[in-house]
Amino acid sequence: MTGSGNDFVVLDGRHSSLDQWPVEKIVAVCDRRMGAGADGFVILTPTDVPGEIRFEFLNSDGSRAGMCGNAALCSTRLSVFLEIAPAEGMTLLTDSGRVQTRCMGPGHMAEIMLPDFDLPVPVEVEPRPGESGFYLATVGVPHLVVVTEDVSQVDIMGRGRELRSHPVLGPGGANVNFISGPPNGSGEPWRIRTYERGVEGETLACGTGTVAAAYVADQLGRHPLPAEWQTVRGIRLGVSGTREGARGTGAWLLGEGRLVYAGVIQ
Repeated sequence: MTGSGNDFVVLDGRHSSLDQWPVEKIVAVCDRRMGAGADGFVILTPTDVPGEIRFEFLNSDGSRAGMCGNAALCSTRLSVFLEIAPAEGMTLLTDSGRVQTRCMGPGHMAEIMLPDFDLPVPVEVEPRPGESGFYLATVGVPHLVVVTEDVSQVDIMGRGRELRSHPVLGPGGANVNFISGPPNGSGEPWRIRTYERGVEGETLACGTGTVAAAYVADQLGRHPLPAEWQTVRGIRLGVSGTREGARGTGAWLLGEGRLVYAGVIQ
């Protein structure tokens, strides 16, 4: 499946369980040349409660992560396709908490409501030319949001790899989301590019990172919520929500969860 270019191998947990998937097997299936190829690996398992789905997510290196916004969007659409949850609303049980989700329209769009989180806070990082601010937030997983002049000019692999394990982020590091306003002050959405830990490279979209970025831009008064954001491939994501004190609340992420192909992994 793909969520705005962030792609996943998603398994039906009624037929496969995580204990059947050691790290080396997950790495192999996520390999883009020798396997199916994916940024992440998901197992969806319905619980005994109607409309409740256990969401287990691992990065392409086999490391477990609490949450992934685009994987949750894909999981919402697939749960309906598999007839294990209703389109009008379901609950994903993630390692980062309960996430309410729903399908939007007859196509492949979905929407997820993220658990409340602490608002992004500025952190001290030595800037490079074109960088004007660094903000840390945990929206499902940790994100470092870097405000730049132009994301198209950022050395994602070099600078992203450098910042991903910066000491200010703690021992686990964080995803690094580079953001900038539209070129020439046009009315286009703000843009975002992501270096993702666990993948250890650029991914084409980052759902929870887009939410973190949207709250940073809103706090700075530069791109108020609700807002549209544009990925590196030009796909739009929508973020809405409010700020209450030092907390982000009622954050909804709108994006795609598109089934590309189905099959059996040998």
